[in-house]
Amino acid sequence: MIEKILIEYLSEYAPVPVFMEKPDSPPESYVLIEKTGSNRSNRIETAMIAAQSYAGSMAEAAELNRLVKDLILDSVSLDEIGGISLNSDYNFTDTSTKEYRYQAVFNITYYGG
Repeated sequence: MIEKILIEYLSEYAPVPVFMEKPDSPPESYVLIEKTGSNRSNRIETAMIAAQSYAGSMAEAAELNRLVKDLILDSVSLDEIGGISLNSDYNFTDTSTKEYRYQAVFNITYYGG
């Protein structure tokens, strides 16, 4: 499961907690990983992954986003991952809750089971 692979990798290197879903009592800064689409052919899988970086200010969210982008792009060194490209990243502040966040979207090719 690509989400689990990325969460384990990011949890080792990121300075904030990493989750698949928003916790009931979230810390001020954290990252959410979500698969937004996928495809599979000949046991090779592709996925679109969104990484949402939450922080206490817009500047901190932007800085966390930059770090998360670098870490996810570096995860291509893992045996399970064949390729990664950054699709897009942008300010994704939640105006209803006034939580600062950025979102980075990646296209990832990986080897499924």
